[in-house]
Amino acid sequence: MFRSVLVANRGEIARRVFATARRMGIATVAVFSEADANAAHVRDADHAVLIGPAAARESYLVPERIIAAAKASGAEAIHPGYGFLSENADFAEAVTAAGLIWIGPPPSAIRAMGLKDAAKDLMAKAGVPVTPGYLGADQSQKTLAQEAARIGFPVLIKAVAGGGGKGMRLVESAGDFEAALASCKREAAASFGDDRVLLETYVTRPRHIEVQVFGDTHGAVVHLYERDCSLQRRHQKVIEEAPAPGMSASAREAVTQAAVKAAQAVGYVGAGTVEFIADASEGLRGDRIWFMEMNTRLQVEHPVTEMVTGLDLVEWQFRVAAGEPLPLAQDQIGLTGHAVEARLYAENAAAGFLPSIGTLEAFSLPDNVRVDTGVEEGDAITPFYDPMIAKLIAHAETREQAIADLAEACAEAAVYPVKTNAAFLVRCLESPGFIAGAVDTGLIARELDELTAPPEPSAEALATAGWAFREGVERQAAGPSPGTDLKGFRLNAPPQAATRVFLGATALEAPLADEPTRMLHLPDPETVVVFEMGEAFVFRDHPPAADEQGGAGDGHIRAPMPGKVTQLSVKAGDKVAKGQPLLVLEAMKMEHAMTAPFDGVVEEAPVELGAQVSEGALLVRLSAS
Repeated sequence: MFRSVLVANRGEIARRVFATARRMGIATVAVFSEADANAAHVRDADHAVLIGPAAARESYLVPERIIAAAKASGAEAIHPGYGFLSENADFAEAVTAAGLIWIGPPPSAIRAMGLKDAAKDLMAKAGVPVTPGYLGADQSQKTLAQEAARIGFPVLIKAVAGGGGKGMRLVESAGDFEAALASCKREAAASFGDDRVLLETYVTRPRHIEVQVFGDTHGAVVHLYERDCSLQRRHQKVIEEAPAPGMSASAREAVTQAAVKAAQAVGYVGAGTVEFIADASEGLRGDRIWFMEMNTRLQVEHPVTEMVTGLDLVEWQFRVAAGEPLPLAQDQIGLTGHAVEARLYAENAAAGFLPSIGTLEAFSLPDNVRVDTGVEEGDAITPFYDPMIAKLIAHAETREQAIADLAEACAEAAVYPVKTNAAFLVRCLESPGFIAGAVDTGLIARELDELTAPPEPSAEALATAGWAFREGVERQAAGPSPGTDLKGFRLNAPPQAATRVFLGATALEAPLADEPTRMLHLPDPETVVVFEMGEAFVFRDHPPAADEQGGAGDGHIRAPMPGKVTQLSVKAGDKVAKGQPLLVLEAMKMEHAMTAPFDGVVEEAPVELGAQVSEGALLVRLSAS
């Protein structure tokens, strides 16, 4: 076994790998950008090396700097985590060429599975069932349109080098195909430098089923059962679970054996995930589950597999990379209970999932479930990287209990002032369709309005705010408040009086409770934050100033966060209609379209294409027409 490992990543996955390394007595090395100098993963490591500026393309995505850091620190092995360089075959080759141990699959396997069309062709030849469609080299608009008609509408257009939902379009009819194809090709070229596409039949009730596989250098390949990742928003996973609900023994046998066959076909070594799409219109059937793609790395959702198998997948990665055989044979790998995972993001679901940044003045997650997080209280959420800040994972004897435990845990998340999707997660977990196991990839889209409705505080939350203004805020001026970080209290007597508080610009009558019933935080003498059902309700004893209330009703379109202007569609003097795109701001690896709040005229657009803007910067000023 190697004696030290460098993790070529950051945040939650770096800390996760370090935890196993520490348990196994392996020294740890972190790499960090200038933006991550004080990050939790840097504090966790035995040694840390600065590798460049905040932008990932100048730090975490530069292979030479990663390898140089390994050499300088004396690390013997490199674990890529997920994202960044984890599926970069050239990086894997460079690591081994430098005399270091690569904790991942062979570069040949990464390349074989890197392009969707080539991977599907390879799988079909290996006898793995693939989704009906078109994988041809002829990329002319005429041929693609003819093939779409042959497959039958609705049809999916997918970038061959795509991932994360980019370069994908659903086309309902032949008349929409040409425009959708052009749009898909533009996005694919911009995102991946490759505008080639493939076509697939569209499954009307799709479920996303994936199988964890492991191979070693001695020729053994096993599966660690399946996960269901069907609860998605815009092709991004939200809730994952293991095993898949409604999976029969015969269907499990079919999909797991197909996954093993896929791994064997590319000489796979290490941890990998074979992803399938299932037609759930008649339940999960072995003959209605097709290969979609293979992720040649550890997945974000690997903890649910760990929970139901009782195994440490990172330890398996270490042992396989060190040349050891797989720790267990297939018949020794059990499946116990049910596990469900939720991804906690720094984003505001009620505001279109807009990412949120800032310092975590309050950050508390429950201890009744497993929590994998990349941050701690006092850390900063920056605009430079993915907005996921933690994963919450519940494991129980039954699916129903695991879901209930996870919903409770998400409801107890207390984060301020950074906004999170905790309340959205609670609503997803409490959705009757999800609880019943009647889940498919379209569930969130169908119930989006209900799942993202603006929250309202309960009477108990108002009572806690009233109590805090009467007791806590007055005492805070003299020292630490007894109202800070109170959790789990309940009223012993009815409220005896009331006070007026403001929630945003809305005045509310808050009863004065005898004691708090909710966890709360006091950021200053005039503000009380009450945490309830994953939300952070901010109360004041006076209405906020106009510039605090935000909004674009006055025609001033401001940056909701620091970011880069990647598209600018208007200039001074242009007439615009309500809802018309004005510009696109890129932050936290996502694009956010800024649109006109009313019909009007562009008075000024004081930003340039490619400009980096700060939060609150004026982007466009409109006047009503």
